[in-house]
Amino acid sequence: MLFMKGTPDAPECGFSSRIVALLNEHGVAYGSFDILRDPDVRQGLKEYSRWPTYPQLYAHGTLLGGLDVVAELAHSGQLLAEIEASAPSPAAS
Repeated sequence: MLFMKGTPDAPECGFSSRIVALLNEHGVAYGSFDILRDPDVRQGLKEYSRWPTYPQLYAHGTLLGGLDVVAELAHSGQLLAEIEASAPSPAAS
């Protein structure tokens, strides 16, 4: 889930635009939430994540990071692996 300013089709800041481009370039399927539309979510998520800026990318409920972290993961070829690694493991039988 990408918490961003605007929507993937109409980002409202350069950082959101860049992270959308990176995710799309790497074929990442994601949902989004426009934090400009809900001030309570905008502030609450900053406190919850202890990450002060947007955009914020979550995979399987785990914060991966903002644009700088996602860009580094993308450029190192680790973005998809990191998203998959945050998935819950199946329960042992």
